[in-house]
Amino acid sequence: QVQLVESGGGLVQPGDALLLSCVASGHTHNIYAMGWFRQASGREREFVAATDNRGRTTCYAESVKGRFTLTRDNAKNTVSLQMNALEPEDSAKYYCATSGVAVSTAPELYNYWGQGTQVTVSS
Repeated sequence: QVQLVESGGGLVQPGDALLLSCVASGHTHNIYAMGWFRQASGREREFVAATDNRGRTTCYAESVKGRFTLTRDNAKNTVSLQMNALEPEDSAKYYCATSGVAVSTAPELYNYWGQGTQVTVSS
């Protein structure tokens, strides 16, 4: 079993930045990839970014490329998402997730999920 804890969400204005962090604990040996999804009110959960455990593959959703940066610290089993130039459209609950098989945009390939952290961008 893997436990994931997200932190760093909050209320910010358009153009501001936030840093989200996710810490994995428990039986982390078989984690292949870690990443982030988000879900806004009334919408489906969507892929944001993910990276594998060696940093060979890192993928971003088109809507966040150039603004968000995903980093990892394998020794600490953590991933961080630096979010710059935030827009109201980025408002959502952000979830950390792990996959045992691949870096993917499909949520069904991720087997463990955190409880989420809320990001609200509003003036």
